[in-house]
Amino acid sequence: MNNIPEKINAFNVYLSGSMLIGLSEEVALPSFEGITETVSGPGLLGEFESAALGHFSSMEMEIPFRQMDEEIFKLADQSAALDLTLRGSIQFTDGATGATGFKPMRVVVRGKNKSFEGGSAKQGNGTKSKIKVEILYILIEVNNKSMVELDKLNFVFKVNGKDLMEKVRRMC
Repeated sequence: MNNIPEKINAFNVYLSGSMLIGLSEEVALPSFEGITETVSGPGLLGEFESAALGHFSSMEMEIPFRQMDEEIFKLADQSAALDLTLRGSIQFTDGATGATGFKPMRVVVRGKNKSFEGGSAKQGNGTKSKIKVEILYILIEVNNKSMVELDKLNFVFKVNGKDLMEKVRRMC
């Protein structure tokens, strides 16, 4: 199958199953930055950074809003757990036929409100308000297949369906 990925054709953001209205055009997904330590010593030519498998630095995701509205305050409660889902359609070109096709993508994020920005008030413009979410759980699926799943609270890290922490969990 020689599909040429092109773009996300469309997407929506949901909070606990309800669609959020009034989002801006772009939601940046988080970086997976491993927690590392420098390894050096006799027998090595220099040093290198070694990541602790499955351990990641603080991860965050901003949810931007074009305009301040009721939806943004559903996310602003710092005592509540947030359950967000991005559902979208990835557009691709079939390399064999040239036809346009689509496959689903889904990103599930659970976490807590880390910050809230009211934005600015300017006549004739949106406020550009945003919420920043501290991510405790993330699942990324493409074409209904789990590509990566990280659950910081339950010691789970899977890539392409492979549980990379299974052996470590059994030992601990």
